[in-house]
Amino acid sequence: MAGIMYGIGVGPGDPELMTLKAVKRIRDLKVIAIPHKNKAQCTAYQIARQAVPEIEEKICLHLHMPMTKDENELKKSHEKAASAVMEYLDKGEDVGFITLGDVSIYSTFTYLWERLWKEGYATRLESGIPSFCAVAARLGIPLVSGAEELHIIPASYQIKDALKLSGVKVLMKAGRQMGAVKEELRKYGASAVMVENCGMPDERIYGTLEEIPEDAGYYSLVIVR
Repeated sequence: MAGIMYGIGVGPGDPELMTLKAVKRIRDLKVIAIPHKNKAQCTAYQIARQAVPEIEEKICLHLHMPMTKDENELKKSHEKAASAVMEYLDKGEDVGFITLGDVSIYSTFTYLWERLWKEGYATRLESGIPSFCAVAARLGIPLVSGAEELHIIPASYQIKDALKLSGVKVLMKAGRQMGAVKEELRKYGASAVMVENCGMPDERIYGTLEEIPEDAGYYSLVIVR
């Protein structure tokens, strides 16, 4: 029998926000996969390590998942990562892939899931607290209420049309495009707040659009109203 591939969300940054189920799953597994060549530089791993110190005793499968829009490079890296995972699954070993936030929302795990599912391997998803929920809690504000709409938008892509949507807009991972994001928000006349590195030691909160720096980090989340 082939092993099961688990996608495990470790939450947005604070190890205390990891679910009990995620902690138990990591403890039970022998093989943990991470989307990085180096454990020390993998944010998801460092979060999990604080809640589950015994993760250091696990076999760590390093999967190189580059942040690029080059489709050929992405395809090659995803196929290589899937093959590495399948080697363990074919031996009957379960594998847990840890990822920031929730595993079902813009997660690197999605690329592995697609390939493993097509090959007939069993996969399971363990939910984690999404970053936008943690940010709202950190700011002490509700995201939406009543019939208000909520739109989750990847800010590294075109956001111009998305800003025209009614309701509240959440711009995820906006850091690298912050200059362009701020310009579009000014044109739109929107009010915005942002949390950078939510739940991490270097967390920063910005209460207005003008306060938001254009050199914000990758893990920056903007709430637009």
